[in-house]
Amino acid sequence: MLLRRRLWLPSCTFLIRTAPKLDLPSRHSPILPLALGTGCARQMISSKRKAPPNQSSTPAKKRPKPDIPEYHTTPSVKEDDGSIQWPAPRSQIDKARSIILESAEAKSNIVLVPDKDADGLSAGAILQHTLLLLGVSPERIKTHLLTKGNTVHSDVERQRLASFNPEYVFVIDQGSRPGPPIVDSPHTGLVIDHHFATPSDFPEGSNYVTACHSPPVATSALLTYHICETLHPEVASKCDWLCVVGTHGDLGTTLKWSHPFPDMNSAFKKYKKKVLNDVVSLVNAPRRTATYDVRSAWEALSGTDDPASVLKNPRLLDARAEVNAEVERCTHAAPKFSSDGKVAVFRIKSEAQVHPVIATRWAGHLQSNKLEIVMVANEGYLEGKVNFSCRIARCARGRESPVNIIEILKAYANLPEIVPVEGGATTEEPPSAVTTNPTLLERMGENFARGHVQASGGIVATEDFEELMRRMEVGVKKANDSSPSKNKTKESPAKQKNTLLTYFKKG
Repeated sequence: MLLRRRLWLPSCTFLIRTAPKLDLPSRHSPILPLALGTGCARQMISSKRKAPPNQSSTPAKKRPKPDIPEYHTTPSVKEDDGSIQWPAPRSQIDKARSIILESAEAKSNIVLVPDKDADGLSAGAILQHTLLLLGVSPERIKTHLLTKGNTVHSDVERQRLASFNPEYVFVIDQGSRPGPPIVDSPHTGLVIDHHFATPSDFPEGSNYVTACHSPPVATSALLTYHICETLHPEVASKCDWLCVVGTHGDLGTTLKWSHPFPDMNSAFKKYKKKVLNDVVSLVNAPRRTATYDVRSAWEALSGTDDPASVLKNPRLLDARAEVNAEVERCTHAAPKFSSDGKVAVFRIKSEAQVHPVIATRWAGHLQSNKLEIVMVANEGYLEGKVNFSCRIARCARGRESPVNIIEILKAYANLPEIVPVEGGATTEEPPSAVTTNPTLLERMGENFARGHVQASGGIVATEDFEELMRRMEVGVKKANDSSPSKNKTKESPAKQKNTLLTYFKKG
């Protein structure tokens, strides 16, 4: 047991540890090295105040935000005559205008099939207003809203469309995919869209106008507004706010309306930008609820000339509160990452369509040098299915190689299947074992990797989605044996041999 001797010196106190009954020569007096003002005393005092040499006194630098160019500055493509091809090829726009005028002059039924979100509903409302301005009676215009989980190619939807006995069918913002004719009876079909598509990705026999290959890619509402604006002089004044609502619904409320986008300053002055942005939030809410109440959003949006009236709709207000609560409940799920670190996967279970909202939210927060995509998979939206949404992580938007979600998802699906073996290990299935069976990509079908290259997703069977997760090796960490930082054994610093205690034991 060491004894403590308290020594009082002017303005400071030292505790000296000494060994009991230690016979020290006079020259080893414990007071000598601690005399006030000596170098040893100053060194002991200052050593208590100094930070460890391996710690920096300056705070760590924040990760710089990626330099993301404004959307409207995306380089455009040119027509054959050198003019800008925007918002779609001129030949497609001219054809769309002629079909709309033909439908207005005919006497048979016209069916509008708009998508469920702010962009699709706004585009449908613009076309409806245009037809009414062209003299079409309201009785001739029918609106068909798809039910939850269906597409225009679902048998039940094709039967309902056929019941209207339409001569003209306008499919708006539904996404483009190959399939049979919209209805089996003779008709003229026009697809107005902006989702990524090839010339073969449309219903058989249908005409189409698409913005997907004319960057900066316009929304369906903006494309429809551009098509209809020249068909009647009152379209611009009556539908400008609908164009803004639909465009902000897909491209965000911070979008700059600069060339080649049209000038919407008059609409912002007339209706106020905050009002229009609030309309976006309210109109998007009903289709996200578990009841999938798209009809209430359509009626509120298409049945008014004053956007402020939409903000007072009680059903839309209730729907937004319901969706916000569900987003808050599900948004705190912990992510797992693919083995290459490029994809963060969140798994949730909700009857509401909140997975796109959560994907967008997390895409703006997660940061990593490898991260490219944020995926949110919802196992509770449709029975036996997994609905998932993917967004490009904000930290990946400014990189040299653009991220194409559709191509990346298909590349993962084409990886060899990971098969469990004894002992909990895994192995790749030999190619000969899968040559006679449909590939995973073929099994998932046309509902996989649809949408945009920047915002994609899909609806696939649960077992197929789990196989996709295995091929991506989600949650699997690969050891990096070649990493020198992990393999190198850290040497502990040399211990100080001459301490105060050993000093007193000398002699």
